[in-house]
Amino acid sequence: MTLEVLPATPDRWPDVVTVMGERGDPARCFCQYFRLRGKDWSDTSPAAKRDALSAQVASDRPPGVLATADGTPMGWCAVAPRSAYPRVIASPNWRGGDPDAWVVTCFVVPVGHRRQGLAGELLQGAIDFARTQGAAVLEACAVDLSYSGRVPSADLYRGPLSVYLEAGFTELSRTSPQWVLVSKTL
Repeated sequence: MTLEVLPATPDRWPDVVTVMGERGDPARCFCQYFRLRGKDWSDTSPAAKRDALSAQVASDRPPGVLATADGTPMGWCAVAPRSAYPRVIASPNWRGGDPDAWVVTCFVVPVGHRRQGLAGELLQGAIDFARTQGAAVLEACAVDLSYSGRVPSADLYRGPLSVYLEAGFTELSRTSPQWVLVSKTL
């Protein structure tokens, strides 16, 4: 199996749609949760969220990276400048970070592709992409499983702390035992 993690460009849009699936949180969110707040989030339909991600993929700066193996879409990781995410800017979980940092907000790995180390591969792809875009710092709000124990897969969309630590991130702060703001200088 040859795994590739590349920016989500317009030619890869069908693969992004495949990874998001047709049901569950990714299919309803299309990675717009951190890009919208309040009524903007709750009043936007899943179809409109899909259209928004499609427009972001078609823009000059892809909104994330996509993993494929031998042509099969395997996973997604959203990564962009902090300024692209109004919910990140407003969240207490993200306070104390670098206002100019890029951030990883979510991972999507469909059932059948989980527990194969894809989050780590996707994170490395996000690091590489952010670096090529001129980012100096990359941050995330990770889930510390040592405090939260076993959690539903839907709650792991931010990524486990262990994946970030293995990639060289360091802990900046905690707003709870479970939520950990991490950072990596690129």
